This record gives sequence, structure tokens and C-alpha cells, in this order.
Amino acid sequence: MTEAYIYDAIRTPRGKGRKDGALHEVTSLRLSTLTLNALKERNNIEGHVVEDVIWGNVTQVMEQGGNLARTAVLASDLDEAIPGIAINRFCASGLEAVNIASNQVRGGAGDGYIAGGVEMMGRVAMGSDGAAIAADPSIAMESYFAPQGIGADLIATEYGFSRDDVDQYSVESQRRAKEAWDDKRFEKSVITVTDQNGLPILDHDEYMRPQTDMQSLGSLNPAFEAMGKVMPGFDKVALMKYPHLERINHVHHAGNSSGIVDGAAALLIGNEELGEKLGLKPRARIRSTAKIGTDPTINLTGPVPVTERILAQTGMNIGDIDLFEVNEAFAAVVLRFLQAFDVDHGKVNVNGGAIAMGHPLGATGAMILGTLLDEMERTDKETGLATLCVASGMGAATIIERV
Repeated sequence: MTEAYIYDAIRTPRGKGRKDGALHEVTSLRLSTLTLNALKERNNIEGHVVEDVIWGNVTQVMEQGGNLARTAVLASDLDEAIPGIAINRFCASGLEAVNIASNQVRGGAGDGYIAGGVEMMGRVAMGSDGAAIAADPSIAMESYFAPQGIGADLIATEYGFSRDDVDQYSVESQRRAKEAWDDKRFEKSVITVTDQNGLPILDHDEYMRPQTDMQSLGSLNPAFEAMGKVMPGFDKVALMKYPHLERINHVHHAGNSSGIVDGAAALLIGNEELGEKLGLKPRARIRSTAKIGTDPTINLTGPVPVTERILAQTGMNIGDIDLFEVNEAFAAVVLRFLQAFDVDHGKVNVNGGAIAMGHPLGATGAMILGTLLDEMERTDKETGLATLCVASGMGAATIIERV
């Protein structure tokens, strides 16, 4: 089978996903176009040398609708002969775009692909697509649907994580993110977002709150308690699926959950022939990809079984992985991963994560894979695994090896 390689990985900074965020006036199309153009310029991509642009974005309505991938190709400096496809695997969309691209290359369907994603959460509100899983009673009731925040608190309750546990994890995420930025560890991958005149708009992750400590987090009320108890009573729904629990301990809040932000990311994926055409050396080989479905009520446990699956596929064990990126959708998600595999936290999310820097849904998977590769190169590590929990109960993972 043909090998698939990563030749480059870039991302924008993450802007606060609200009206006072630096990227709020930048459309999803423009941010996608800027990212595609930056990848093109860095790698001298000319003509129809890549087969397709595979672009993840979750809320595919309004400016993010109508196959944003193809629209972005047409708005960019890429050749119009390159098509585009928009995909949605919720929070793993950006990683799934890379996985699809790599498997296409492996199967001989073209020499190269651009894969990644975008999400402008401050412009296109999460949930504004009216998804059936939440809005249609015929499936919501049958699947014991509960929002992700309820699922995160359910994980904390089921696996014994206290409020102090999740808060301590979050303080550490902020500390690591600040250290990474101070040390310029993202310098290779982060591109500056500019306006129409080429003037800089944003060159750093805007959401970070490095002053966060246990005292400031302790003042925050649980974000999902009212939703669980007062609104439609999602706690009762979840406990019907988990009757051995007496109650759900609500521990998550804005400070230990992923931030709502805007951002985009893209990777150049291809075989050896692509590298020869463009005069590039591969940075890493994509060794394996995996996805899995899990219980949609607890919702966010996917990183554990999908990691078990991808390790089994490759004949590896957890000790064979040097570094991990586990998306910080909520603190309990990563704590469960650490608990399940007894992994040293010093190998997981070493530069912070979405709690500190934000989670632009359709882009995050591509972002964390690029971050993983940069860190593997910086610390001279050989093997890395990126994984995310996914809404509706799924998981996705990718193992890469340096070349």
C-alpha cells in the first residue's frame, strides 16, 4: 500500500468567538481562503497537483453552508480544477479530513490532498443548524440524548473526578499554553491573520487566561446544573441510562471546558510523488487512522475505545506512543484518558489545549495534529497519537511517525 505523509501543517491563531473577538469581522470563507493561500505559498503548490480539498466544519449553515470547501478553493489562489468537499464529524471534523485524505492517498486515489477545517463560532452559532439528534424527539428520546456538558459531568461522576480534579487540570492547561507561547513553540505553524490591506489582525491565541488559578475557578458556578435539573431535566434522562448512579455531580464550568473560538487549520498530505513534484521532504508518516461509535448519552468517552482500536490495528501498545494530543473538550475527558491508560500527564497535551486556547470545532482536529507534529520535532520524539471525543457518541484517532 502507498504511504501517506504529512508535508506541512499550519493554523490560524484562535480568536475569541464573540463580538469583541479579533476575528469576528472575518468570514468563514475569508479565514479558509487565507489558510489555503498560506499553505499554497509555503509549499509552491501550482496547478492541479493536489487531488482535492477536504474541509471540515460542523455548523454547515449560512456562511459555512453550500460546500464551503469548494467555495474557498474558488476564492483562493488554488487552481480551479481542484474540487472541494465539506465534511462533518462534529469535533473531529478536521482530523477526519486528514484521515480521509491519507486513506485516499494510500488507496492510490491521487498523489496529494489539502485537509483541515474551519469554524467561526462567533459568527455561526453552535447548534444553529437544528440538528435532528437534539431537535427531533423520535431520535432524541430513543437515544437518551443529553447535551455534551451533561455528558462531561456524567464522566466525572462515573469515574470519580472531583471539582478540584477538573479545576487543577484546567489551571495546568493554562500554564502549559502560556509556557508554549512564551517559548515560541507554535511559531512554525501559526500564520498571522491579516485584513484586506495586509495589516495584521491577530497573531496569537486570544482566548488564553494565564492568570487562572484555583481561587478564580472556585468562584464559578457549575454551568450545566440548571440544564440538568431545571430545564428539560437532562439529569433524569442520563440517569435512566446510568441507573447505578444516585445523581450527577456537576463540576464543569466555563473555566474547565473548551473555549468558544474562531479558527482554521490545514495540512498538506501526500505520497512520495507529491514531495518529488513540489521539492518537499515529508515530516511524518501517517501510520494509522481509526474511528468508533460510543454511547451517545455519556457522549464524550470516545478517546478511550478509539485509542484501543487504533493500537490493536497497528499491533502497538500505549507505551509505544511518545506524545499524545487529547482534545480538551472538557477536563474530565482528558482525565478519563489518563486514568484508563495510566499515561504520564507529562506526555499528554504538553503545550496546553482547548481549555486554555479554545476549540474551533471543525478545525480543532487538524490543529492538534499539527501541534503534535511540531512538538515531536521539537523534542525529537518518534511517535504520536491525536484523538478527540465527538458529539453523538463517537471517537477519532490518528497515529503519526516522524520520517
